Amino acid sequence: MSTSDDAGVFLIDGKRALVQTADFFTPIVDEPYDWGRIAAANALSDVYAMGGRPLTALQLVVWPRARLPLPVLADVILGGADVMAEAGTTIAGGHSVDGEVPLYGFSVTGTVDPRRMTVNAAARSGDAIVLTKPLGTGVIATAVKQRSATRRLRDTAVSLMATLNGPASVVMVEAGVRCATDVTGYGLLGHLREITEASMVSARVEMASVPVLDGVEKLVEAGVYPGGSMRNLDSVWPTVTSRVGETSLKILADAQTSGGLLMAVPPDILEGLLERLVPVAPEAAVIGEFLEAKDGPGIEVL
Repeated sequence: MSTSDDAGVFLIDGKRALVQTADFFTPIVDEPYDWGRIAAANALSDVYAMGGRPLTALQLVVWPRARLPLPVLADVILGGADVMAEAGTTIAGGHSVDGEVPLYGFSVTGTVDPRRMTVNAAARSGDAIVLTKPLGTGVIATAVKQRSATRRLRDTAVSLMATLNGPASVVMVEAGVRCATDVTGYGLLGHLREITEASMVSARVEMASVPVLDGVEKLVEAGVYPGGSMRNLDSVWPTVTSRVGETSLKILADAQTSGGLLMAVPPDILEGLLERLVPVAPEAAVIGEFLEAKDGPGIEVL
């Protein structure tokens, strides 16, 4: 807990450990099947962020039966099951309750080699910062709710959120990366801060190198921005030194759902990692570097 890692890890022996996590949320898109897909990919992501392999999942459902018909829930469950099957993860059961607000997600159990686990406290000065997915899904989800997102933008965001981080995680572990997290509710800046504080380093982010979904910048400039993302920005602001404008900072703080992996990559393995990473995560990019924390952990955005 002190290093804000993504999942709980229970050591079995020197070569095996269990990775356990849980995640569920309210609908972020209108289509039930897509909500299920995104919820499953999001729940699996924390296992991948630890360098683990998911094995089983328990389904978690809160459903207002009096207001939403059960066939809608069936579509949600089908979406979740399809992504779990894609991940090679067995749904071993679950639990459902009646409630006022629909919620859907999973508790996921996986395994990890504790000698190759990726944690927040292993970044070193000189490591490159690598991000595997573009930012902006929080802004787009808000635009969908406000009916101001185009169908193309909505479909792009759904496809991204339903894309598993599994292939990128395999490449990461096999390349020898030891520090990683995933970018979710705290935004890139928030999760990057967790790494800097756990590892006692600073970070420099090159905004021009950060992948961002097309159309997100215009939406932010038009005032489309989630309240949760604004709270992210307020929270991380004391640790950030910036030379970019407000729109860029808002994008960096945007709360993501099923976002990409964020890695600290030693320079001697960077080239080899990117060669293997880009085929499975085409928009992966080097977005900055970790530096010595001379005045304490902090983040500089250029």
